[in-house]
Formats: sequence, structure tokens, C-alpha cells
Amino acid sequence: MGLFDKLAGWLGLKKKEVHVLCLGLDNSGKTTIINKLKPSNAQTQDIVPTIGFSIEKFKTSSLSFTVFDMSGQGKYRDLWEHYYKEGQAIIFVIDSSDKLRMVVAKEELDTLLNHPDIKHRRLPILFFANKMDLRDAVSSVKVSQLLSLENIKDKPWHICASDALKGEGLQEGVDWLQGKSDVILL
Repeated sequence: MGLFDKLAGWLGLKKKEVHVLCLGLDNSGKTTIINKLKPSNAQTQDIVPTIGFSIEKFKTSSLSFTVFDMSGQGKYRDLWEHYYKEGQAIIFVIDSSDKLRMVVAKEELDTLLNHPDIKHRRLPILFFANKMDLRDAVSSVKVSQLLSLENIKDKPWHICASDALKGEGLQEGVDWLQGKSDVILL
């Protein structure tokens, strides 16, 4: 059973559709995380970078997930805002080993949080400080500081250290997100 199946069971929802936006810079691990969240029989062995965006749908007995995997390449980031209105939760993935682009990730996060379709909504935001398996990775606490997450006062948020290749840290994130089902389905 995949993590989305588990999340659906915990939410105890019937035939509800949840729209999740998966955002972050290119090469942060968004597609790999989404792949690991799928049921094991639906996972892909070869992950390729997302160009533009892809939509993954997962149906469980009680819940239907639509995950928008948005490319993090600079030329595609302007497309993100076209999906903000439909989003009910955000997964923001950070490459914790890419210290040089941490400033760019913070700028993109600030732009996201100040967008009119996001700013006044209490969307839960799950941050994955990904690639913790790499030698140059900084801790999730340090990522939180570099992104100034403590300044997010009007939205529930949580950060998890993760290694998407092994699936480590993803369960903690899903557990937190399922605990926010009251906010997600407003």
C-alpha cells in the first residue's frame, strides 16, 4: 500500500478529491517524492526531469488525489500560479545539498506566499528538506532558517528531512499532512 492509500485511510474521507501542488526548484526531488508516494505497483523505475508539469492521479477507496508536479526550471516557474486557486495543500521540496540555490528557493517561496491566490488562504505547506543522504546536505533546521520559515504565521507548515530515493522522511510528512485534513478540505 502506498503512502497516498494510507493517507486516505487516515483521513476517513469518502470520495473527496484533494489537489496538492508539488513545487520547488529543478532537481530538488519533486518527481522522485511523488513516485515514492504512489502505490508500489504504480511506481516508475526510471525518473526523468519534469518538463512543464505532469499530473498524477491516485484513487483509493475513499479519496482521489490529484498531484500537480510542477517543473522547477526557471522558464516554467511562472506556470505555477495558474494552479494556485485549485490547490488545497502544497508540498515544497528543497534540495538541502544545494546551498548556492537556497536563496533562489527562498525567493520562489516568498513569491508563492505573497501571490493573491495563496496569501489569504490557510493552505497547509509541507516542506521536504530533501537529499539528506548527500554529504553536503544541511539539516532541516538549517533549511528552515535559510528559508525563514518561522515567518510563516498564517499557514500551518511543517518541515521534514527526507531522502526521496530511499523514501525516508516521507511518511512523517504524510502523517503531518493527514493531520491537517480539516484545513485541506475547507
